Amino acid sequence: MPRRNDIHKILLIGAGPIVIGQACEFDYSGTQACKVLRDEGYYVILVNSNPATIMTDPATADRTYIEPITPEIVAQIIAKERPDAILPTMGGQTALNTAVALAKSGVLEEYGVELIGAKLPAIEMAEDRKLFKEAMQRIGVPVCPSGLANTLHEAREIAQQIGTYPLIIRPAFTMGGTGGGIAYNQEEFEEIATSGLDASPTSQILIEKSLIGWKEYELEVMRDLADNVVIVCSIENIDPMGVHTGDSITVAPAQTLTDKEYQRLRDYSIKIIREIGVETGGSNIQFAINPENGD
Repeated sequence: MPRRNDIHKILLIGAGPIVIGQACEFDYSGTQACKVLRDEGYYVILVNSNPATIMTDPATADRTYIEPITPEIVAQIIAKERPDAILPTMGGQTALNTAVALAKSGVLEEYGVELIGAKLPAIEMAEDRKLFKEAMQRIGVPVCPSGLANTLHEAREIAQQIGTYPLIIRPAFTMGGTGGGIAYNQEEFEEIATSGLDASPTSQILIEKSLIGWKEYELEVMRDLADNVVIVCSIENIDPMGVHTGDSITVAPAQTLTDKEYQRLRDYSIKIIREIGVETGGSNIQFAINPENGD
């Protein structure tokens, strides 16, 4: 796509310290983004709380702030630097949550800062478990039986409706399984649900029927502004569902997908990236397939 000449200063939010779900790939992608943006003539401002990164080297950005990545601190940097745009997609969950908070609080609108890389509705739809489930149902992508809870009482009711253990608990607006887990009985369910509600910035958890033992696949998908979509590769987790992706050995391309299964996942992936509204860039889309019948 052509270079945008209406933007001159870009604030890039880093990922902070390396934690589960946010590893060195964000340092790499953020460093590359800074280099490319500067090569294109943009003035790049970087904020990152981790000084032990390649990204925070003096030559990477035009201006570097080693500060806590919080909405309050980033708002102060915006007020001082007055960037034209903010790029949060190179900083993982930390950067995305910060950008969402700044947008909702009115800081971005107040200073005329555009959110680039991903629009607010796309971030919210991908991160909010309820919105994501509704989006999948609209486009006909099957999802397992589940329910959303904002309190422990609601969580207990959903667990009763699903009926059988084990159950999967996933907090909203988190990455890498933070606060979530698999509950095999009522006692574990209460503990993980409480932890999940605390971990989610919106106090929301998704409770799902367990798919432990199913085969797990991922597709890397990219889309541009002209709505061209390409499947970069398929990835197969050697370990089945129930073993966290971050702990599982993966193989690319997938080895045990039939052509029919692959084409179905490909069609689903294209529908998903369009429905979520990822206008430019890549998405990692994960699927579970029943090894008994291929569903």
